[in-house]
Amino acid sequence: PLRLARPCAVGDGIGRLAPGDEPALLATAREAAARGALAKFVPASGAATRMFTGLLALAAAPDAEGGRREAAAVGASLARLALRDRLTALLAPRGETLAALAADPVRLARAIVGADGLDLAALPKGLLPFHLYPEGERTAFVEHLVEGAAYLADREGLCRFDFTVPPGSDPLFRAALAEAGERHARRLGVRFEVRLSHQERATDTLALAPDGTPFRQPDGRLLLRPGGHGALLGNLEATGRELVLVKNIDNVLPEDRHAEVARWQQLLAGLALTLTARRDAMLRALAAAPTRETIRAAAALLAELADPEAAALGAKPSSARLRDRLRRPLRVCGVVRNEGEPGGGPFWVRDEAGRESLQIVEGAQVARSDPEQAAIWRASTHFNPVQLACALRDERGKPFPLARFVDETAVVIAEKREGSRPLRALERPGLWNGAMARWHTVFVEVPVAVFAPVKTLLDLARPEHQAGAAPPVDTVSACPPAG
Repeated sequence: PLRLARPCAVGDGIGRLAPGDEPALLATAREAAARGALAKFVPASGAATRMFTGLLALAAAPDAEGGRREAAAVGASLARLALRDRLTALLAPRGETLAALAADPVRLARAIVGADGLDLAALPKGLLPFHLYPEGERTAFVEHLVEGAAYLADREGLCRFDFTVPPGSDPLFRAALAEAGERHARRLGVRFEVRLSHQERATDTLALAPDGTPFRQPDGRLLLRPGGHGALLGNLEATGRELVLVKNIDNVLPEDRHAEVARWQQLLAGLALTLTARRDAMLRALAAAPTRETIRAAAALLAELADPEAAALGAKPSSARLRDRLRRPLRVCGVVRNEGEPGGGPFWVRDEAGRESLQIVEGAQVARSDPEQAAIWRASTHFNPVQLACALRDERGKPFPLARFVDETAVVIAEKREGSRPLRALERPGLWNGAMARWHTVFVEVPVAVFAPVKTLLDLARPEHQAGAAPPVDTVSACPPAG
């Protein structure tokens, strides 16, 4: 497990943007977008199965009490769920009504997840109906395209996207792009360039049985499982982009909230670009004829970027060592105040040499059986919504070899199941929980109004996922940058 030193807090690892800084940051991001330097990277390889756990159980076993309660809640929320239109179309040839279906939990579950119903649990999460508009539903995939149009368009109106998708699903995503995506592109006056990629099978990991022996399938074959979202590091590098804005497929809001999301995406991008420009200028100065002032300025920049070796550089660090520490990819991570959502957050982590670095940490990486570590984990004030601006090129404009900056020890052992059989799965260092461990990291507080994850079907019935609903108040107060 990682060793937590303390949670990050505003002024201690987490900064707030000052209103006076925003115009310059927004202008920097817009200039970069205009020249085609911005792109959006969305991990969308996950299936929707976990969103429908209770309904799947009920469809298979009508006496599954937990599934019955979930189905009843879904039935009561049908008017607010975008899958309503698909259900209506399914029922029409049968002469059935939504009201009758909602009153029968087992039939409702089978209509939503059954093979002779909508079979939604078999779809990638990106192709689920997320939001309902007067003209019809919008999937998470299409909503991400519409959102990106607000901040990615270059001078020619081209918006660049990279989605990782499950193998075999490309035709479904391409069909969604050709139909709904192109319709919205015309409406918004932009064009969508969408690249689809798959998690490499070479990154799969061996599953173990609970006793530690290799898990075998009924036919005797070993079971290899996808290695978690950290296995997408190669996909991220392969984009070849200059600056990539990373968001999860399930964190996307209706269109009336996109303006605020776009503003924060641009602010994070502008800050990443500004810091990268300073880093690159410093690297060029160090490579020329570094003066004493240049050495001091480079050491100060490393300290500002919370480099774990900044404190050990000494009074006269070498130019070569400073260049080695500065020349690495940079990420600016939006974090929100913790309001009880599951997942990781920003922490100061101490390594074996006592050096502290800024990391995004998941609960599975922490030894919570240790009272001290558990107390630090519970004291966390902020949450990682996965809203990252990632600068992927060095001062020469060349892409960084991202594998060089991974903490290979930051793996997670997860308890999973294959059918009814338990197993232990090893997940590679997460894309933002270890695969980026040796990047320059900056945390910035963003408003909870730009974060609305979807982990269950009922999350889509929340007010923030209703098109036209009033957004919550921006709770990020204005104060000078800190930490």
